[in-house]
Amino acid sequence: MFTSVSVRSANAYQRINVETGVVQADPHRLVDMLFDGLLNNIAAARGALSRGDIKSKCQHISTSVRILEEGLKGSLNLQEGGELAANLQGVYDYCVVRLTQANVRNDDGALQEVSRILSPIADGWKQMDPSNASGNRIM
Repeated sequence: MFTSVSVRSANAYQRINVETGVVQADPHRLVDMLFDGLLNNIAAARGALSRGDIKSKCQHISTSVRILEEGLKGSLNLQEGGELAANLQGVYDYCVVRLTQANVRNDDGALQEVSRILSPIADGWKQMDPSNASGNRIM
């Protein structure tokens, strides 16, 4: 019925740590954090699905969709980002559709597919030099 004090403390610490990270992060790091949260939520949804925890699966997929729609897709600069930003928008749109299908159909394959699609993008983002002064920004 009640969660232990240590679990509540750990959850509170994690929330504070994330909030502090967000406040102190530059735009590049914020997108990095969005990718991390997205991939972690997809992994958690897969775990919940395998356990038969449908409520948790739905919550994690819903959070994943929100990260894609409001975070990653919302931060694209389609005016200055050109073809790359437009392509990312298309990938994000596709992933939202697949996540929705995974949720409705309890489809682990769709969750795996989205993770396989987004992982290389997240890795590429992590490898980018945030101090690149070329002026070519897609975000």
